[in-house]
Amino acid sequence: MIDRSTSPHRLPDQLRPDLRLVFVGTAASTRSAEVGHYYAHPGNRFWRAIHEAGITPRRYQPSEFASLIELGIGFTDLSKTGVGMDHQIVAETIDVSGFRAKIDKYRPRTIAFTSKKAASLFYGRPSSGISLGRQKRDDCPAEIFVLPSPSGAASGQWTLEPWRELAAWIAA
Repeated sequence: MIDRSTSPHRLPDQLRPDLRLVFVGTAASTRSAEVGHYYAHPGNRFWRAIHEAGITPRRYQPSEFASLIELGIGFTDLSKTGVGMDHQIVAETIDVSGFRAKIDKYRPRTIAFTSKKAASLFYGRPSSGISLGRQKRDDCPAEIFVLPSPSGAASGQWTLEPWRELAAWIAA
């Protein structure tokens, strides 16, 4: 766990070279920032989704996020200093170039954005122009997937299918 009283980063990156998958959010939720764990709000579907889709062999708890690196799964956010829901994140805290530098450095096989908002910031286009699932190949060294937000606040857009598509891709 990090000392959030002295660190501007809400959640530590969980990255190392050649991961099979890196989950990328926009920023830490208020709850995640409080406890120092990714996808920590009890209403968030993330941990259930990655298990039900077949990405993990069991259902992990938010406090176990760091142990997923042993499965080849990492975590980061586009804003390491912002906190809150996607629409609350201050634009100046979004660091797409810093994120791209991490991808170039660590070279994961697959990147999965956990919301259309995060993907839209990465691509520099509106969320309405972003489709769920595997994205067209571009200059990024990793395959890219866009997943529906697991946040309880995004219930109207929820489907497990893109998560299953991701699971099938990383298992191949």
